[in-house]
Amino acid sequence: MAIYIDEQKKLFTLSTKNTSYQMMADKYLVLNHLYYGENIGQEDMSYLLDYQDRGFSGNPYEAGNERDYSLDSRPQEYSTNGVGDYRINSVSVINADGSDAADWRYAGYTIEKGKYAIPGMPALYGEEKDADTLIVELADKVTGLHAFLYYSVWEERDIITRCVKFVNQGTDAIVLTKAASMNLDLMSGDWELMHFHGRHNLERQMERVPLMHGKMTVESVRGASSHQHNPFAILCSKDTTEEAGPCYGTALVYSGNFLIEAEKDQMGQTRLTAGINSQRFAWTLEAGAEFYTPEAVMTYSSEGFEKMSSNFHHTFREHLCRGKYKHERRPVLINNWEATYFDFDKEKILNIAKGASELGVEMLVLDDGWFGKREGDVSGLGDWYVNTDKLEGGLKPIADGINAMGMKFGLWFEPECISEDSDLYRAHPDWAIQIPGRQPNRSRYQLILDMGREDVRDYLYERMTAILDSANIEYVKWDMNRHISDVYSAVLPKERQGEASHRYMLGLYDLLERLVSRYPDLLLEGCSGGGGRFDLGMLYYSPQIWCSDDTDAVERLSVQYGTSFCYPISAVGSHVSAVPNHQTGRITPVETRGTVAMAGSFGYELDLNLLSDGEKEEVKEQIKTFKKYYNLTHEGEYYRLTNPMENRLYAAWEFVSQDQSEALVHGMQILAQPSGPSIHIPVRGLKADAMYEVNGELVRSGRALMHGGLNFPRQTGDFKAVEFYLKEVK
Repeated sequence: MAIYIDEQKKLFTLSTKNTSYQMMADKYLVLNHLYYGENIGQEDMSYLLDYQDRGFSGNPYEAGNERDYSLDSRPQEYSTNGVGDYRINSVSVINADGSDAADWRYAGYTIEKGKYAIPGMPALYGEEKDADTLIVELADKVTGLHAFLYYSVWEERDIITRCVKFVNQGTDAIVLTKAASMNLDLMSGDWELMHFHGRHNLERQMERVPLMHGKMTVESVRGASSHQHNPFAILCSKDTTEEAGPCYGTALVYSGNFLIEAEKDQMGQTRLTAGINSQRFAWTLEAGAEFYTPEAVMTYSSEGFEKMSSNFHHTFREHLCRGKYKHERRPVLINNWEATYFDFDKEKILNIAKGASELGVEMLVLDDGWFGKREGDVSGLGDWYVNTDKLEGGLKPIADGINAMGMKFGLWFEPECISEDSDLYRAHPDWAIQIPGRQPNRSRYQLILDMGREDVRDYLYERMTAILDSANIEYVKWDMNRHISDVYSAVLPKERQGEASHRYMLGLYDLLERLVSRYPDLLLEGCSGGGGRFDLGMLYYSPQIWCSDDTDAVERLSVQYGTSFCYPISAVGSHVSAVPNHQTGRITPVETRGTVAMAGSFGYELDLNLLSDGEKEEVKEQIKTFKKYYNLTHEGEYYRLTNPMENRLYAAWEFVSQDQSEALVHGMQILAQPSGPSIHIPVRGLKADAMYEVNGELVRSGRALMHGGLNFPRQTGDFKAVEFYLKEVK
């Protein structure tokens, strides 16, 4: 049992293997957050509540002259709004009388075995043995709005998942204008915020900044989780490293507009909230109606970022990813995009496939340009009919031809977008998101379909299933190449336009669920101009996501480094691409490109026929190596051995099997140095007393390798790959 209740004290303790989380309803029935950190058993931590009278921090009416009791300083489990707490609020409302007050008081609890589910939205899943769930009920007694705080406790993984269900038990409609998924109040500590910013072609760049007195936000209002910010953040102490120190990781299982806020208040306390972005959000709750927030996933580590990431990686691999390819090895693929762009026909694609199959590639993915009037990116989106002028006989002949080579066949779609120059737009212009009377903002010369509309989803489902049923298509790359603006839905009344963005996400999740349910063996890869929707919401439907459109091996070091803090390596789509690289113009050896791409699900983004004979032999060996080490890279523990954002001379990372019997260290000499210093890379995760063979020769103890390290080889020339394979000697 992971949930302990002291009925008399109204004290709730959530206990995992290494952590404790505690809250208590006080004498005024305010739910106080008491503690989150290392496991303290069931000890009552309410002694930490020690406050004094602070000017201009008022007191609840029922507290009378008890001036040291203020909501403005109490650590709350789910913060109020408009009734005396001036810090970040968890919820904002418009009540029937026009007021915005939400005054939460404890109203009861229930406990359930197993993990809760969220209707219509992705969330972690598990059997009864995996998690226990606590539901704490809060109520605003004046309006009748109730908030049910859900907590699922994953005891073995040191994970707590959270969401909130709002129920309007009053008689009048209430409008939610903010609805956070979680609130965490920390009474002490001098914290830093780590977040992962970026842009198209350079996503999830780690940044670590001290909290200031005031508010800091990480957010997206782009209709997607975005390239610019990721819905994941960490609170850590100034001294926290990979291997030591406290840190709190929080990630949202959501793919749309999000908001993560951190505030250090006048007393030095810290509040962290995460949820749907309150900009462009207003959800009407009629009497009797309910609303669920997206899920937030939390973990605490006292052993640095390494342990935090491990908690997340294990949990997401086992309890978020689904389907055939949750653990089954994904095929090595080749994508034709950088080889041909829109200029291809059946013969050209089959020729690329033939050359790839001879080198051991297992699947060809046909990218953009196979449908409608699609000779460039200004027309055809939405017309999901095969362009038979380009592909005579449709997709079946090309799929059959590729299958005959012993390869699988995959296909690119961009279902959410529409070109104005398309038959679909001419027939249904109201299906596109645009504000009446205004010229819409174009991006990549395309608009976006309103996924909140059932008729739009039905059209896409009918066209996509017709295509998928027409040939042996075993993989889909789901792309989305712009962000959303001009938000408006033609099927919502004016007073409910604030629901449009979230209804878009609910509609997207509905369509994805219908497709993965119909095609359970389909390998779905998420994409949004690369890593523009690399989040846990999409990972629920697609076990891998294209990590970035930047395929340059050097740039990918920092992209994949930042990604790894939250997301497992199995989620990363990573390919060997052509040189000079199409994004940077940089030339790197094919061996190095392969080494970097193996920190993910592996493939190629070029015409392999154009390689030299020597490079083709390297490709053959790369594919053999990827298959050989697949279980190690995709199921093992991942360690960040260096920080490529700080060290621009060399980089290294490591995979260790769950039984610690083998390890793989990969790296790159980024820039060569004349007469440079010796470099020793301490590895991690080995058995201290075991002996390990290194690259089939040197035998050293795990203790020596973890403390003394490996000698990083010195090579002439830039961008050189490094590999060490460690095997326990029995």
